[in-house]
Order: sequence, then C-alpha cells, then structure tokens
Amino acid sequence: MARWLLCSTRHWQVVLCLIASAVTLTGAQIRYSIPEEQYKGAFVGDVSQDLGLDLDRLRSGRARIITGDNQYVELERDKGILVVREKIDREKICGETTPCSFTFEIILENPIELHRVTVEITDVNDHAPSFNKNEIKFKISESAAVGARFVLGSAEDPDVGLNALQSYHLSENSHFVLKQHARPDGVKYAEMVLQKPLDREQNAQLHLTLTAVDGGNPQKTGTVKIQVNVLDVNDNAPVFNQSVYKAKITENSPRGTYITTVNASDADTGTNGQIRYAFSNLKGNIGDVFSLDENSGIISVTGMIDFEKNKIFEIGIEAEDQGGLADSSKVVVEVVDVNDNAPVINIMSLIGSIAENAPSGTTVAVINIKDADSELNGQVTCSIEQTFPFELKSSITNYYTLVTKSELDRETVSEYNITVEATDSGNPALSTTKVLNLKVADVNDNAPVFSQSSYYTYVMENNSPGVSLCKVMAQDSDNNHNARVSFILEEKQINGSPASNYISINSETGVLSAVRSYDYEQLSKLVVHVKAQDGGSPPLSSNVTVTVSVQDQNDNAPQVLYPVQTGGSVVAEIVPRSADVGYLVTKVVAVDVDSGQNAWLSYRLQKVTDRALFEVGAQNGEIRTVRQVTDKDAVKQKLTVVVEDNGQPSRSAVVNINVAVADTFPEVLSEFTDFTHSKQYNDDLTFYLVLALAAVSFLFITTVVVIISVKIYRWRQSRLFYQSNLPVIPYYPPGYTDTGVTATLPHMYHYDACMTTDSRKSDCKYSTLGGKSVLVMEPSFTETMQHSLTDNNFTRHQDSHELVRIL
Repeated sequence: MARWLLCSTRHWQVVLCLIASAVTLTGAQIRYSIPEEQYKGAFVGDVSQDLGLDLDRLRSGRARIITGDNQYVELERDKGILVVREKIDREKICGETTPCSFTFEIILENPIELHRVTVEITDVNDHAPSFNKNEIKFKISESAAVGARFVLGSAEDPDVGLNALQSYHLSENSHFVLKQHARPDGVKYAEMVLQKPLDREQNAQLHLTLTAVDGGNPQKTGTVKIQVNVLDVNDNAPVFNQSVYKAKITENSPRGTYITTVNASDADTGTNGQIRYAFSNLKGNIGDVFSLDENSGIISVTGMIDFEKNKIFEIGIEAEDQGGLADSSKVVVEVVDVNDNAPVINIMSLIGSIAENAPSGTTVAVINIKDADSELNGQVTCSIEQTFPFELKSSITNYYTLVTKSELDRETVSEYNITVEATDSGNPALSTTKVLNLKVADVNDNAPVFSQSSYYTYVMENNSPGVSLCKVMAQDSDNNHNARVSFILEEKQINGSPASNYISINSETGVLSAVRSYDYEQLSKLVVHVKAQDGGSPPLSSNVTVTVSVQDQNDNAPQVLYPVQTGGSVVAEIVPRSADVGYLVTKVVAVDVDSGQNAWLSYRLQKVTDRALFEVGAQNGEIRTVRQVTDKDAVKQKLTVVVEDNGQPSRSAVVNINVAVADTFPEVLSEFTDFTHSKQYNDDLTFYLVLALAAVSFLFITTVVVIISVKIYRWRQSRLFYQSNLPVIPYYPPGYTDTGVTATLPHMYHYDACMTTDSRKSDCKYSTLGGKSVLVMEPSFTETMQHSLTDNNFTRHQDSHELVRIL
C-alpha cells in the first residue's frame, strides 16, 4: 500500500509547499507500510508511479537512496520500485516506540530533485512474553493477613499493540488470586493477593505458575515458576513512602553521581523489620548504568548515560524484610540533554566546476545537516561567508541547496573554497565546518588588452628590409584558448599603397618588421593599426595605433639657391669703393632637404682674391666687407664659398661669386671683358676678333655713343615706370623665401628694376638685391648701353648703389 503525503490541507502546510515549489529542489514525500521480518527483495513500493517519474528519468538522473548507517531498502532503478535489502526487525529499530518508521531520501540529478520516503514497519507477533527470572521465590509469614499483596513483576514482550503482552494467568490454588495492574508507562504487572490465610503446618511451600499471554494470532505465552515459602509470625511487610520516585540527571554524568534515595518502612521489629533494597524487573542495560545500595537505598550512576540512546529510565525497586515480606516501587530517571554532539555535514551532491556566465540561482550542491542532540541543542543553522556570490536555501528539513546569487567572474576569482558552517543552538554552541571546492570555468568575455595605449618607434632611413621595428604586446585575462592572442595588421593606405607593402607583423610574437627600405624625404612617418584577436568563439579583439618615425640620415648635400650659377653668363656683385666696413656684398642662400642637424648649414670662404677684404657669416651666409675699400684693391675679386651641413659625415656645396670693386661701369666692363670673352664658345671667336678691330677703328664713335646713351637714359629715367607700356620684370633669386637664420633671403630687401624700350637684345642685367649690386654680362654685348643709378635705402643705411641693365 502506498500513501501520498504531499501537502496537507492545513494552512501552514500549504505555505510550506508553495515555498518548496519555488526552488529547484523538489520536496515530494511519500509513505509506505510493510510488516517486519520480510524476506530480502520483498516489494516495498513503486516510487516511479507514486512520484510520477518514468524509468528513463530515474536512469538519467542517477536516482539513488540516501540513508544513514543502515540501509533496509534499496532502489531497483530499472524497475522503479523499492525492495527490502535486509531483514527488518521492528524491535531492533524502534523498540517500544509506536508507530515505527524510518525515513530516507531519493535524490536525482540533472536537474537535482530530492524526495523524502517514509516506510512504516508494522509489528508481527514474532516474540513471546518472557520473564527475566526462571523462578520467583517468596517467603510469606503464616500470619500474613488476607489481602496481603505480593508483586510478581512483569514479563517483557518486545512486540507492540495486540502482539504485546495482554494478560497474566495464575495456576489454580486456594490461597492466592491474581490481580493485574498497569504502571503509568503502560507496563502491565501482576500481584498475588492472599485470599485465604496460610497454614505453615499444612503447606510449608506452595508451587505456582504465572503465565503471560500476548494478543497475537496465534497467541504466544511465557511462564515463570513461583515458590512460596511460608514463614512464621512476620506479619508486616515493608511499605515505600512513595509509589513513584522521580529524578533528573544530565547525560555524560560521571560515575558515582547521586540520583535519589528510596525509602521503605516496616512496622515489625528486630530482624523482621530489617529491610533490604534491590532492583526488580530490570530492562536492558539498566543494571550496568545504575547501582542501588541495598541498605541505604541510594541510587547512583555507575555507567555512561547517553541521552541520544535513552531519554528516560524506569527502574523497578523492591524493599524486602528479613521475613520475606516486600513492597515495590518505581524510580523514573529523566535524562537531561547536553549539547555534546556537533552537527554533521553531509554533501549529497556537488558539481566540480561552474561556468562564469551561469545564471543566478544555479544549484551548486545539496547539503544534509544532522545533529543527534534534541530541542535547542539539535536545532542547526547553516551558513556560508556573505562575501561569496552564493547563498543557502532550504526546502526540506535539514537539507540545504547551495545556489549562485550573482554572476561569477573567473578573471576575478577562478576558484572558490566555500566554507559551510553548521552551528547548533546549544549553550555553548557547537559547530562544524566543511570546505567545498568549486572551480569557475572560463567564458570568452574579455578582449585582449595592449600593454600600451599606442606605440611609438623609429627607424633610420635607408634601412635594410626585414629589420625589426618594434614589438606590440597584448594580454587576455581569459584562460586557455580564449586567451590565445593573434596579431593582425589592418589594411590601410600609406602613400597610396597598402600598409602591408611597408610593414609586416608576426601573428604570434607581435614583432613588426620593415618590408622595404624607407626614404625620409619621401616618407617621414608611418601610422598603422594592429588588431589583437583572441581564440575564443566568437573571437574578441582590440586595436592599437603604431607610429613609426623615419629618422633622417645625412644623404643629401646642400643646394645653393642664390647666387644662381649659370653656364654662359657671368654674374658679378658690385661694391663701390666708398663702401664702409660691414658693407653687405651679397648673401648666399642654400637649403638642405634633410632635417634636424643634417640640415643645419654653415658657410665659410674657401678661396678669395683678398682674404682681408671679405668675410662670410658662418650661420647666415652674408658676405660683408671687413675693412674700408681702398683704391689699391683690385676691381675684379673672386670668392669661393663652401656650404656645409651638420651631418655625420657632413656634405657640402661650393658656389663661386664674382665681385667688382668699382664706382663706374666702364671700370667693371674693362675688367670683366676678357673674363667674359674667355667664356664664349669657339664659334663666336671670329665675331669677337672682328669686333675688336672695329672697336679700334671706331673708338671715337663709340665713346660719343656711350655719352649720348647716358644722357638719354637719365632723361627717360623718371618717365620709364609711368609711361612705358612694357611690364616691369624684377629679378628674384630662385627659391626666394624668408627662413630667418636658415640662410635664405629676408623680406626686408628691396628690389628696383630699370629697363629700356629700344634695346634689341638683353645683353647685361643689373639689379640691386638687398643693398647689393648685381651685374649680369652676356658675351654679345655690342649694343648701346644705358646707365642707371638707383638710390636704395637699406635697413642699415648703407650707401646707395647703381643699377645698370644693359639690353
């Protein structure tokens, strides 16, 4: 027979059921009833049907029974039934307690379910009543009054209910009748009552038989022989002053602890009034636990008292005088519990690891707590540290489930040692701890993180292909393959080409290498993006910017922008003989396409006609006079200026500058004619020879023409820039710019240009550049000359100079 005990209709039980159903752990309870002494394998109940679980669920859930030390039943998982595992003795399990039952739990996993099963054991009449003595002897005085009582004690029958002891029967005799009584604890005992005075002379001894009968079917009986020795004269029996003595004693009391004193009195005197105390009808191990002084009636402890085994002791006491008369009483000793048992923690189920993204409320373990003590000493509370992301929930008495209360993070804590503490309510309280080890399984929830927010490195230009530039590093706080980082160079255009044409990266080590040789003048900086990607699924990644600066090498020589070096014409700077010290002759302008110190230029005179007359600024390239010009100084001066950069090793450029020291143009012309002629091509040689002959012949005519030309030029000077329809074309040095101390021309210099309208060929160009006079001479200058003087205000109030343009 299977009876369901799910939830009572009582209000509080309904509430408990609702709470139990709210958690993962199932709290169903069922009850079965079987008789004791069943053979092994006997059917107990069909749990599959009664719990509503199919056989597949029992097998997949690894259904098993959780019991204590003794397992009386076992679960046949393939059939879904409970059967007897070993012979069940109700008296051994429960003794006199009724009803008798034992409880165990059935646990299933995936998901975890817990069901409580109670099996009630019904009694079978397998024991006959028995007496602890084979013979009872009485010494009764012949003067005993009718109605005198003689306690026969009681028989023991471990069975209960109808199968227990029901009645006593006394063999037929003419002197005694049997009276049956029941003590407060329900134990039945018998007394002989004298209904007819004894006559020792007629019967010195009487032999009777007391039979104890139970109520089983068939009935079972037990007997004890009674021998009555008739004594003379002792007509008063001892009488206890209490019918029941009560005492309390704490468990684990030491030996010799006093319990109580029994006392009986006898009206007789002499030997007939001397009383002796003794235990009567002892059950179990009472005789090993207590001792009774036969003379004083003091009861004390002689053995170990354990509340968990015996909560109460009932001790039968007998007082007997020397004449054989006796009285009986009972001592009830209540054992007071002491908190001497710490709670016991049993782990019913525990998972080894849990994913870090497991949702809140995931069951981690099922824990059973037991405490053998009673009342407050046996009330146990279970707890864990509040700092852990776990909590304990209880749905069935003494069972707890450990569940997650928040999400886990393996990167913060990869393993938990959860200390479960069970504490009872005793005073002092006892507690037990147990450590549960739980590992957190990794989930790919962290992207790689670079060791730097950005990377900066440099490489010298003209590097070798394959040279290492730098190494990027990234770490992933995940574990195993989720933390395996690969590096990828993202595609980006550099100078119109893919970045992979310039830089490569090792996907394992993160080392960036140059694919080609770099030229600083074409590419001074490379910016690429590197992606770090882990091996998770799906993969996570992060990016970082790597900047590679190309460092300049001194691989370019300086370039002279001014003075312009021409192949066929001679450019001369004119210095008047009235020039003061520090007169600005000209300025060498040079640039270097390198950078940094490789582009720092310095100037020095390498060759000069008169070194005492000129000097060049080492930083700005300005050529100035260092003394006053004298009449002894040669008109024709040639300077060679070397421009050097600051590189290692340095590179240089050379520029030749012609300087004319003269106040009038004819002086300049006469000095530079031979120089100019020496520069002409061979095919013009005949022409100049003829021209020389013509010049000798027409020297007078030429002189007149020159004078007339000068007059005309001065007359038209004021009208040239306002009336002429021709554009004014000033002459600027190539690459003119203002670079301050970098040796380029400053803006403050002022340029004036003059031109004629009737010249048929530009043979000579002359201009003032920042206070300098420039003479440009062509080999074929046979045309008319015009002379022009232009006053130019220089920032340092230098003298005015003449500007002559010969067309």
